Amino acid sequence: MPETLHHFVNGARTAGASGQFGDVFDPATGEVTKRVPMASASDMAAAIAAAEAAFPAWAAQTPLRRARVMFRFKDLLERHVEELIDLVVSEHGKVREDARGSITRGIEVVEFACGIPHLLKGEFSENVGTSIDSWSMRQPLGVCGAIAPFNFPVMVPLWTIPVALACGNTFVMKPSEKVPSAMLRIAELAKEAGVPDGVLNVVNGGREAVDALLSDPRVASISFVGSEPVARYVYTTGTAHGKRVQALAGAKNHMVVMPDADLDLAVDGLMGAAYGSAGERCMAVSVAVAVGGAGDALIDRLVPRVQGLKVGPGGDPASEMGPLVTREHRDKVSAYVDEGVREGAKLVVDGRGLKLQGYEGGNWLGGCLFDDVTPEMKIYREEIFGPVLSVVRVPDFETALNLTNAHKFGNGAAIFTRDGDAAREFSSRVAAGMVGVNVPIPVPMAFHSFGGWKASLYGDLHVHGPDGVRFFTKLKTVSSRWPTGIRSGAEFNMPVSR
Repeated sequence: MPETLHHFVNGARTAGASGQFGDVFDPATGEVTKRVPMASASDMAAAIAAAEAAFPAWAAQTPLRRARVMFRFKDLLERHVEELIDLVVSEHGKVREDARGSITRGIEVVEFACGIPHLLKGEFSENVGTSIDSWSMRQPLGVCGAIAPFNFPVMVPLWTIPVALACGNTFVMKPSEKVPSAMLRIAELAKEAGVPDGVLNVVNGGREAVDALLSDPRVASISFVGSEPVARYVYTTGTAHGKRVQALAGAKNHMVVMPDADLDLAVDGLMGAAYGSAGERCMAVSVAVAVGGAGDALIDRLVPRVQGLKVGPGGDPASEMGPLVTREHRDKVSAYVDEGVREGAKLVVDGRGLKLQGYEGGNWLGGCLFDDVTPEMKIYREEIFGPVLSVVRVPDFETALNLTNAHKFGNGAAIFTRDGDAAREFSSRVAAGMVGVNVPIPVPMAFHSFGGWKASLYGDLHVHGPDGVRFFTKLKTVSSRWPTGIRSGAEFNMPVSR
């Protein structure tokens, strides 16, 4: 029988009151392995109430004490990495080393949050007016909510939780119902580290749970990572209810390959960036822009590499790419490949119809490679979120840059070249939030901030790093004067320096 999961509210496992459940699948076999409770609005309200009740005491803790909890949390996550990898592989399907790398990047945000006493320091100005001093401070928001995607069950929740908690907020996380187990385990480890009951809550569910989180007036902020239509909905709904929102949306990341590029380096970069995690990454490279004579050489090198991809269960050390997360998503990605063929793109490697002996029920799709893709095609315009790479050929650098900038998404972009001038020009002028120079997936480290431009981000602030601290705190400025005993009467003008 499938294992029955739970929510985690006020420091304890709870079944919730809805009585509704969803299925959790093993992507490699297609079998139902777990049942996850789907929260009702009342279930979400209970979690928010627990977070609200826990907020005053947690916010009153000194930043140093909260940082020490983060240190213990980091240690526990590191000690339980193999367990978390198992959970990610069993529910998402990505290969073990990819899961390990993503968890490491999440733990790095916890490490960043360990320095919160320094990050919460304000500014001070003496004598802004006669005998008046002024200083600023950052204080927590209150109850913060987040909605996480299926593709990074550990990393994306850890983009927000450590920073929010270290800043003194309490938290309600709604993970993807497709991959709930890792987040539930993280909540238990946080409690073991010393996070008080009610400070971190996990509620599983779908649209009803999301809408309850977005509309509840006790929730001060919402963080989201997912598709562009849902990000737009989360942003407009959350802001309409008075919340600050950071909603990271879709992507169509371009990698420009110049004629002078190290093609072996570029192909290695494309293979990992396009087909790693089966393309289910918001930072996946899905468009290779071949400039001038780079096109033929690039295709010649890519075809045998894509054909030779080792596709298999995520737990197999020999696998380079695992299955897609669900059968429905596999069919959706396969339909994009069908559409690309109908639109006239040249499918030079076809991964459709892949079957693995012993895993016939799995969500398999091999690597797909298109050549001669044009900007009018659906496979170019829309985010596919699967192992599909499109090669677009352009005559020169300016065309490549304009093509990249004209796309509605601006999450990440990269250029491969030996020309410092081209690299500098591209970095300066490209309309993307994260840029790589001979780096295919330019994901910033935890002490920088992650986020895109244009339709890849709804909101003003990126996640983790300095922007994360700004997002999870509100600024207060104090002006203070201590009277000397000599009073000259009321002053009705703005204080000015004299």
